Amino acid sequence: MDLLKSKTLIVTGASRGIGKALALELARGNTNLVLNARNTLLLAEVQRQCNNSSARVTSVVGDISQPKTARELVEKAVKLGNFYGFIHDAGLARPGPFIWELPENHFQEVLGANLIGGYNLVRFSLPELLKTRVGLAVFFGSAAAELAVPGIAAYCIAKAAEEHMARQLAAEAPWLTTFAYRPGIVDTDMQREARKAQGGAAESLHREFRGYQERGELISAEAAATALVKLIVQNHGRFRGKTINYEDVR
Repeated sequence: MDLLKSKTLIVTGASRGIGKALALELARGNTNLVLNARNTLLLAEVQRQCNNSSARVTSVVGDISQPKTARELVEKAVKLGNFYGFIHDAGLARPGPFIWELPENHFQEVLGANLIGGYNLVRFSLPELLKTRVGLAVFFGSAAAELAVPGIAAYCIAKAAEEHMARQLAAEAPWLTTFAYRPGIVDTDMQREARKAQGGAAESLHREFRGYQERGELISAEAAATALVKLIVQNHGRFRGKTINYEDVR
């Protein structure tokens, strides 16, 4: 963890799941953190747990699809010192409906959390990171980026665009280590929502996502987070501009 020791990272989606596991793992390694999520109580509890370490940890409650949230995250990260970049874990799926059934606000929410949130982090982080021309930008990808899965159309679209944004940023800022991380099939709220989805495509989603659980294919959020931290601290520069799968981390 020496690479990230005393540096400051922003972590979105930090109130639960992989984001929470990431926050705790990074804090144990003395990485300073600015955490983000929309749930005030859950985020406060994660911050409390992180503060048991020697890392300095603060948080911003808010929707990362809103520019003011991203701006505040970066401002707090700069204030903590040694701002090194971000890990964008926040995401929504809104599973169940066919794409023509999906309400407009749900479609916008999915793109907002996954794609627009990532754009906002880039928009406000890069002017600061340009001052040192070193840092890290991690986007959460998914195999869904390459698939057309009935019932999670917005999620597939958002992840395809988010992974391309990682490649675009890597091309435009080659000094920054930018990559997309696919965490695998993780036991998170998103999985549980898909198993209980409602809508025209719900039945096929139930078969697929309940199958993961029944076959014991789900991995823990902690395992996915530990693999990502391992990837970052072990010469992460070699992954610049790539999409890395959980299974590829050794």
